[in-house]
Amino acid sequence: MSGYQQSEIEESLATELYKPLPTARLLFTYGMNAIAFAFTGLALIPLLSILWEILNRGISGLKPDMFVKSVIDYGFGNAILGTVTIVGIASLLSIPVGMLTGIFLAEFGQTNPTARVVRFITTILTGVPSIVVGVFAYGVIVLVTKGFSAIAGGFALAAIMLPVIVLTTEEALKLIPVEQRLASAALGGTRFQTTFRIVVTAAIPGITTGILLAVARAAGETAPLLFTALFSLDWSADLLSPTASLPVLIFNLYNDPDPQKNQLVWTTSIVLLGLVLCVSLVSRLVTRKRK
Repeated sequence: MSGYQQSEIEESLATELYKPLPTARLLFTYGMNAIAFAFTGLALIPLLSILWEILNRGISGLKPDMFVKSVIDYGFGNAILGTVTIVGIASLLSIPVGMLTGIFLAEFGQTNPTARVVRFITTILTGVPSIVVGVFAYGVIVLVTKGFSAIAGGFALAAIMLPVIVLTTEEALKLIPVEQRLASAALGGTRFQTTFRIVVTAAIPGITTGILLAVARAAGETAPLLFTALFSLDWSADLLSPTASLPVLIFNLYNDPDPQKNQLVWTTSIVLLGLVLCVSLVSRLVTRKRK
């Protein structure tokens, strides 16, 4: 084929590629985009309305000294500390176990009968009501220690977080191309090195997202804490005593006739939303730096 013929073919292809789409296809594209934006707007309406209601009712009562006062002094400092403590205990219990279990299921248990059983049980646990988890933690921790505590609350939230972390870790690892594993093996990497230095490192953004979802869900749970950590109007003495938390504070004081306590409920809702938002932003920044 001569150079002249080749140039003619390239010119015709370029003309075909840059030719405007038919009117029917353009209308279909614009119509689908409009429908997508419309349904997105409909989905955002409930969320934005809830946020507006919380901000409208709670922002007027937000004062700096409320962050260092306990509930008995019309603050929520002890509830913030209790929430961070309980979720921190739950994270320490669930994140290592969940990640290692997800790695086992994705990398080492493809043909292992035990892995199928673990995956099946984990999938079932994702649908267990949180109040049932609270009753379980009550029987395992509270009855044994004979007292409500932050440790019991952390154990209950860990049971809720665990299946989410396991399944999201497994799915994040499955998204890593097989070629990366083969390349590592071709360079002399062992199975252990390939898994933890190549595959897990590449899947960190997805794993972080799963952990974030689990933490966000645990931070907003109320029912398990009613059976485990209970509540405290003042600062908790230690990890083995009843501990206040933001969700339980909202639950306990929502129907209180005292206007000041009712205002505290809406202000606490803003703080709880802000706490979850801060965790999201920090995790996103860490993930972006690793990328």
